[in-house]
Amino acid sequence: MPIYDMPLWRPPSEGTNLILQATLGCSFNACTFCSMYTDKAFRVRALDEVFADIDDAAGDWPDATRVFLADGDALTLPMDHLAAVLDRLCERFADLQRVSCYATPHNLAKKSAGDLARLREKRLSLVYLGIESGSDDILRRIRKGDARLMERALLAADAAGIKVSATVILGLGGTRLWREHIERTAGLINRVAPRYLSTLQLGLDPSLESGFREAFAKPDGVDFVRQDDDGMLAEQALLLERLDPPRPVIFRSNHASNALALAGTLPRDRDKLLAQLRAAQAGDMALRPLASRGF
Repeated sequence: MPIYDMPLWRPPSEGTNLILQATLGCSFNACTFCSMYTDKAFRVRALDEVFADIDDAAGDWPDATRVFLADGDALTLPMDHLAAVLDRLCERFADLQRVSCYATPHNLAKKSAGDLARLREKRLSLVYLGIESGSDDILRRIRKGDARLMERALLAADAAGIKVSATVILGLGGTRLWREHIERTAGLINRVAPRYLSTLQLGLDPSLESGFREAFAKPDGVDFVRQDDDGMLAEQALLLERLDPPRPVIFRSNHASNALALAGTLPRDRDKLLAQLRAAQAGDMALRPLASRGF
């Protein structure tokens, strides 16, 4: 199997799949809340390196059916380079069903409709997109673009037949901007629904705390105040109340950062999920202990 350049990050759902590092680090690496690749310089791995890893993995696990392309930014690769990686995977894994990777709204929006359709034909059929928020104000503060860019990215993937697993960060607006954060996020999802939607709760590496707080204090100097568990549950409740997607969305809040794990399909299971959430708010359902939460 390949020898990985650590740290190696991947979505929880990719834990049992083959992971292949097509790039190292993240080409943007400037989101104010993210510390995943702060100690790793971005690099495009040469094709011969990647091909060698593919061949090595195929020898050890020839019946692998799903592959995740790491690190954080494989979709930034030029089309010919990325297509060559996908072609090699298809050649070496006879039963390959799905290739997936992280995506940024920028690199999804930069690929043409024809490029994305071509990638889909080569079995890149799922991308993980951090929406984080639907609020332009919050997205600007965390350096993640704007809601229009997020909408363009979602539409581009959908038009190509590529499924999107999107994440939203509860607590991202703190106690001051939480309603705007949730209302605008629900509005975005209701306009362009991803296939999967998950919530995480805000967690900051100590090295990012100062810069994050500074971004949220500007321009009025008001300090960022974190949401407590009650605030996080209130955000989750408002999000579920407001979500009315135009097609079914598989919803999860089972990431380890969440105080409460929920699972269902929206809008069908909204009432069931809200009942569980209300029980937690009333103290009738236990929250995940703080010591068990993390990233």
